[in-house]
Amino acid sequence: MFTRLFAESGLSLDRLRALLKVGAAGSIVKAAGGDAVRQSQYSRQIKELEDFFRAKLIERQGKGTRLTSHGKELARISRFFMVGLSNFQRGCLAEEQTFRIGASATFIRQFLVRMLAEKSSHGDDAAYATEVVSDGEIERRLHDLTLDFGVVGNTLLSRPLQTKLLGTWTLNLWVPRRLRLSQAKAAEDFEQQQLPLALALHELENLDAISKTYQARLTYDSFLDVLAVMEGEEMAAMLPNFLAPTKNSKCFVRIPIPKLESKVFQFHLAWNPRLLRLNPPAIRKRDWLAEALNRMMARDTAED
Repeated sequence: MFTRLFAESGLSLDRLRALLKVGAAGSIVKAAGGDAVRQSQYSRQIKELEDFFRAKLIERQGKGTRLTSHGKELARISRFFMVGLSNFQRGCLAEEQTFRIGASATFIRQFLVRMLAEKSSHGDDAAYATEVVSDGEIERRLHDLTLDFGVVGNTLLSRPLQTKLLGTWTLNLWVPRRLRLSQAKAAEDFEQQQLPLALALHELENLDAISKTYQARLTYDSFLDVLAVMEGEEMAAMLPNFLAPTKNSKCFVRIPIPKLESKVFQFHLAWNPRLLRLNPPAIRKRDWLAEALNRMMARDTAED
């Protein structure tokens, strides 16, 4: 069945790993970390793979390189193969597994960190690592199996990725009392885009056109940054309903903006079903994550 694969030299795990490293880094130089000896080694190993498969695997792109269509397909096959081997080795050695979860900075701090801190009470014996990643990057890395799970706002992910709803949320407008604006005046200034507003541009750009509709005085990457700048009590801000300055604060007032609060956003847990086939224990982790995060979101977004 595999006679042709072993009929000649040129195929090995080291060579396949070199292809994966170069593909992920975007160039041989970056993959080798500037080490001239390793650069030469990676170049030779990829050339040997190309000779073995009689196909071009990498090509120049500007100052770097990228995988060709053949290179991408071989990288995909290699990654799945190595994930399977790694899982098998870890099982044989009874080693603890680490599950990698990608999400926005706000979701990680508000939900994931708190939930994972309590995981021992669920009898969870696995380790978890979180990374701040955009929706687009999460999708790519789920395909590449460099993330095990992701939390995204967009469900239109390419096949075979799958998702499960974790919860919904809305945006609220908060204004410092120091600005001395009545609710009516604050709402009017907001509508006329005259309100000094801080906006989490990065965490909104994949969710809605709000970031383009409302002009902000200051823009930041995350809602956490916006919340921090609000402490100066000089800026108004749009924040998720699960992330208020403090519900009993005398320093801020929530301004009802019906057309803003009527927009409903969602968080979804995303995964690659191929990962579950390679690593069956991940099925239980997926189900636990979905249930625990759904429960936590429901609690944090519930109205008083």
